[in-house]
Amino acid sequence: MDYLQDAGPFTYQALVSEPSAGYCHDGKIEGGHLMDAAGSGYPVRLDLEAPLTVARWRPLVNWILAIPQFIIAAGLQYLRRALLIVSFFMVLFTEQIPEQLFNLIVMSYRYQWRVKSYAVWMRESYPPFNFNMVAGDDGIDPAILSIQYPTKLKRWMPLVKWFLAIPHYFVLIFVYIAAIFVFIASFFAVLFTGRYPKGMRDFGVGVSRWSMRVAAYIGFLTDEYPPFSLT
Repeated sequence: MDYLQDAGPFTYQALVSEPSAGYCHDGKIEGGHLMDAAGSGYPVRLDLEAPLTVARWRPLVNWILAIPQFIIAAGLQYLRRALLIVSFFMVLFTEQIPEQLFNLIVMSYRYQWRVKSYAVWMRESYPPFNFNMVAGDDGIDPAILSIQYPTKLKRWMPLVKWFLAIPHYFVLIFVYIAAIFVFIASFFAVLFTGRYPKGMRDFGVGVSRWSMRVAAYIGFLTDEYPPFSLT
């Protein structure tokens, strides 16, 4: 639930199976670019396409099994913070982020979302150790994250995005508080029923989606202002 974390003086950025083919994603990917980022039309898409059935023991051990993934995700997060500083100056002077740099940043967010969705028992399949650097989701995992690559960004926006996003910070504080209670309730729901309640999981995914959109906006990955929405 806690994607938003500081990333140095220039931005206030986001936090967050065995690989199997055949996950059906709504977005179309061409050459690593997302052609339809989300049903809402926003250039950032975050979703989870996994069965609601989860083994009852999963809430007790998933976070332990995910420790190797946590270590990698933490390393990618530190790398991303450095890259966001580079991106700040690239946008300021060239009005764009080099595509390979952009793809690397998106990959780090995607990896984090896959690990997070597993650690909080939203799914059973173990996230792959995959570092495919594409902006569009590669479709090998049920946790989906894609960001459409912008060919041009507004030069002055990195100076003010953190300020323009302040309303989101305040709203997300209350959303996160609600998410904590949903998280606790989902622990017992899965423990006793072996099923993640759809409404609870949709809310959890929605919180991560909202946070990711804000993170992409203040992290110079898009100029489109994020909606106040979980969907």
